[in-house]
Amino acid sequence: MPFDVNLIFAVLLGIFLIWIIGKILLKPIKLVVKLLYNSIIGLVLLLVLNFVGGFIGLTIAVNLVTVLVAGFLGVPGLILLLVLQYLLG
Repeated sequence: MPFDVNLIFAVLLGIFLIWIIGKILLKPIKLVVKLLYNSIIGLVLLLVLNFVGGFIGLTIAVNLVTVLVAGFLGVPGLILLLVLQYLLG
């Protein structure tokens, strides 16, 4: 049975298109998972800061905005929140 070049080309093109569509659809899912992971880390850092800082009167309110800032930026985000609290408070 001879191979049809057009059929082979069509199958390869179909596999390539499925691969491209998969890559496009997986990117937002990875972003959401990374955001969720970083937000959990930010929440833990905020809770530790509030626990340790409670002894010296240094606390930050735990809400969605502060958790997301700490999650996106990590330790620099916590420093930013502390500076903003000092400047605005």
